[in-house]
Amino acid sequence: MVHNLWPLAVVEIFGSFRTGLLLPNSDIDIVIIGLWEKLPLRTLESELIARRFAESRTMHVLDMAQVPIIKFVDCETKIKVDISFNMASGVHSAELIKLFKREYPVLGKLVMVVKQFLQQRGLNEVFSGGISSYSLTIMCVSFLQLHPRKVVASTANLGVLLLEFFELYGSRFSYTNIQISVENGGSYRRAPLTSISQIFLPDPLNLENNIGRATNRIMAIKQAFRWAFEVLSLSINSTQRNNNSILGQIIHFNKEVVDQRTWLHKTFGHLIVVKPNDDESTISQPIEPNS
Repeated sequence: MVHNLWPLAVVEIFGSFRTGLLLPNSDIDIVIIGLWEKLPLRTLESELIARRFAESRTMHVLDMAQVPIIKFVDCETKIKVDISFNMASGVHSAELIKLFKREYPVLGKLVMVVKQFLQQRGLNEVFSGGISSYSLTIMCVSFLQLHPRKVVASTANLGVLLLEFFELYGSRFSYTNIQISVENGGSYRRAPLTSISQIFLPDPLNLENNIGRATNRIMAIKQAFRWAFEVLSLSINSTQRNNNSILGQIIHFNKEVVDQRTWLHKTFGHLIVVKPNDDESTISQPIEPNS
C-alpha cells in the first residue's frame, strides 16, 4: 500500500516485533522512511481506511506530537499498530538489542517478565511517566554486564536473576546520583549535575540522548520492584508450600488476553514464517520518493 503511494519509500518494523521481546498484547511499530516537504499523515490515514486496514473509529492521528504518529487497530487481526515517519533510530535501536540478546541469552526472558510486571501496573508507557521498553532493556543489559557472577550462559538460573534484578533496582540503586552506561562492557558513572531526570540512561547509539529523561515516575517503579522482591523472597522462604505459581504472585494474564492469543494462533498461525535474526537486514537508505 505504501509503495503504491510512494514507490521509493522504505517500510520497516521496529520495536518489540523486530527484537522478539513482544508481550501477548504488544503493538506493532512501523516506520516509513522517505522524503516529504510535509509528513503525509492524513494521506496515509485516508488510505488505511479506504483499503480497510483500519476502522475509522480506531484511527488516531497525533500530528501535533513531538513524534507525529498514526495509531489504529488492524481490522483483521485486531492488533494495535503505530506508524511513524523518518524515525530511523528505532530500527537501529532494535538491531542493537538483537546484538545484546545474542551476547546474553537470558536477556530476552528477563526483559519480558519485567515488562509484563510493569505493564500490569501502568508503568510501561513514557507518555504517562513510565519507562520505555528500550530503557528497560538497557537497564537489564547493564544488570547482566556488571553481574558479579558474569552471567552469560543460557543455563543461568532465571529465578535467581529476577530476584537479584528486583533487589538491585528496587533497593540498592541510587537513581538520582548514578547514570547507567552499557558502553565498553558496562559501567556506573556519576550522573551529570545538569540532569533534571530521575534516571539517567545515555542512549548507546547517541550518548547525548538521555532515553530516561521522560520517566518521571521512577520512584513508583522502584517501589514496585522492591515490593516484587519482598513478595517473591517471602514465598520462596515460606515453609508452607502449595501448588500455586510463585511467579504468578506478581504476574498474571487475564482471560481476554489468553483468548485473543489463542484466536490469533488458530486463525493466522499457518502464515507465520520464522527467519533467523542474522538474516534480518538493517535499515536501508531510501532514494527520494515521488511527492
